[in-house]
Amino acid sequence: MTTFILSMVNTGVVNVGVEPVAFGVAFMYGGLAQLIAGVICFRNGNTFNGVLFSTFGAFWLSLYAIAEYFLKTVPPAQVGHALGLFLFAFAIPTLMLLLASFRTNIVVVVAIADLLVTLLVLGIGQYSATSGLIKLGGWLGLVAAALAIYLALAEVCEFTYGRAVLPVGPLAKA
Repeated sequence: MTTFILSMVNTGVVNVGVEPVAFGVAFMYGGLAQLIAGVICFRNGNTFNGVLFSTFGAFWLSLYAIAEYFLKTVPPAQVGHALGLFLFAFAIPTLMLLLASFRTNIVVVVAIADLLVTLLVLGIGQYSATSGLIKLGGWLGLVAAALAIYLALAEVCEFTYGRAVLPVGPLAKA
């Protein structure tokens, strides 16, 4: 949901004035909820999902803190560089997760690959102050959000119905 809301702002479909709502959602849903989910995954022995959820929980909590508390202390000419650096830094664990995802399913692989490209495009857009790249990053982010929503729905349906309902294209050997 956080990716969806912030991507709607980045595309320009929604006015930037709603950005504070995105950061509220980033703190609670994108940050705390994902961090808790990551801890539960680790506890259940699911290292991949533990790293995935913890990493992006930390991403959203960090982005909230940066926007709310720290960005105002960055010289205005360096704000884009600071945000670009932040996005580039999180591209590193995203690449690591992409490499580890090839034994999960096609939807996970495509979602993480899209997220990696999204972070890089947004990072370049922020760093170079190129609004066209930020807008493109927003559209890529909407694709990532749609894939995440589909995957969540597929997993909830599988749990609820006790069988696969929506195809995800498993890659691991059964």
